Amino acid sequence: MVTAIAHPSNPAKPSVSLPGRRYDHLFFSAMALLMLITVFVGFARTYYLAGVFHAPLPSLIIHVHGAAFSCWILLLVSQTSLVSAGRVDIHRRLGIAGFLLACLMVVLGVLAASDALVREAGPAGRDAKFFYIIPLTDMLIFATLILFAFRARSNPSAHKRLILVATVALLIAAIARWPIDFVYRKAPAAALLSYSFLIILVAYDLWASRKVHRATLWAGAFLIFVQQIRLPIGQTAAWHAFSTWVQSLAR
Repeated sequence: MVTAIAHPSNPAKPSVSLPGRRYDHLFFSAMALLMLITVFVGFARTYYLAGVFHAPLPSLIIHVHGAAFSCWILLLVSQTSLVSAGRVDIHRRLGIAGFLLACLMVVLGVLAASDALVREAGPAGRDAKFFYIIPLTDMLIFATLILFAFRARSNPSAHKRLILVATVALLIAAIARWPIDFVYRKAPAAALLSYSFLIILVAYDLWASRKVHRATLWAGAFLIFVQQIRLPIGQTAAWHAFSTWVQSLAR
């Protein structure tokens, strides 16, 4: 579909042609593949190339967590490919399974984060109780955006943007494990790099329709807002008290 903007002096005469949604299938398929590569590079050394089920992970819950989150990325690639191939019927059936998988991922994400808190695992130099807020808020962002994406499934342009931004919230863990010195195990740097996906989405919206889609705007703003306010909150005495309570409960 090509959208035209009418000339100001003659509303009936189009002067600029816009790509509109003509390239949506190509763009979102490419973004899904880019996310797949991002995740693979981040976890290749410790998970995928380590034999997956034989990888030296610290606990069973981390194995299940890794498998579920891997399935989500593969499902994202499959779903965008199905739409590109015109198999929207299969896409919709898989969408229900995808929503159930997303619900399971939120539970597993919280359990995996709590398991890491008990083990006091986290980036070097970071307090485990402070770091606990990062995976929890990532799950909050993911769950919120997936819920709205499910409600907007009859609005494809909003639905796929919400799914894309929700998945961006999951990428920090992978990016933080890239074999690059200034990124490795540094959540702030990983978060900033993950925003490149948002920038690409905004650029595509502007190119395709000369405006940023409403779903891109509010979902991206929500993600950035939560990820920025969590850092000062994680340093408060109240958060440390909460983390200590969870730690003792999980033990």
